[in-house]
Amino acid sequence: MQKNYMMMETAVYTYYFLMVKQLVEQGEFGKIQFLRGAHYQDMENWPAYWSGLPPMHYSTHAVAPLLAISKMRAAKVHCFGSGYMREELKQTYGNPFPIESAIFQLEDGMLSAEVTRTLFHTARGSLESFNVYGEDISFEWHDHDEAPVLYRKEEQPPDAWGLKYVPQRITEKPDFRGLLPKEIAHHADGGHHGSHPHLVHEFIRSIVEKRNPWIDAVTSANWTAAGICAHESALKGGAEIVIPLFS
Repeated sequence: MQKNYMMMETAVYTYYFLMVKQLVEQGEFGKIQFLRGAHYQDMENWPAYWSGLPPMHYSTHAVAPLLAISKMRAAKVHCFGSGYMREELKQTYGNPFPIESAIFQLEDGMLSAEVTRTLFHTARGSLESFNVYGEDISFEWHDHDEAPVLYRKEEQPPDAWGLKYVPQRITEKPDFRGLLPKEIAHHADGGHHGSHPHLVHEFIRSIVEKRNPWIDAVTSANWTAAGICAHESALKGGAEIVIPLFS
């Protein structure tokens, strides 16, 4: 009997991720030049097993959109810890850092991605964000309470310096309910920015069609290993860590 495994990573099925993915696949971005992600969250007073967790051990909400958009895995990482952790929070995992910030080199050796993850002692509301910078279009989503922005090139007169980049606020949520069966399409207005029904649909279809789901075991391992190796780098003062390849 075939068993299917799928990582239910909400960040790669939000309506903004699906919009950017579509634009990238249509060639609108041109070559992608850089990617950046962040996940800010304060886990003070969460259940005890979260106490002092290394930030990069729970980083897939920030890592996954970048690797999914680039269609590459992270190959190497340099990561630094930041901030001051209370002594009792260091005990469970031996982690001294409330914040970790990493630079990943992707497998083509040309693209890099920056990820910052916070877990404790940081006065910031929860946020999962990702930015994609291309040669023709760039996308930035910095805050759940603000509309994301697309930047597009605008040609200037011959005597003008450089190019002008016009910001376009995305004030209406992109609608990708058409990717779903009508029976569950209305759930796309729900939690985690509309991702839940897309995750369920992909998993169930993979079982019915007897195939691996998109976020299969290998993809999940590569996305997760990036964060584990980033924390190892932080413990070693930012030393380069080669991320293992799962296949």
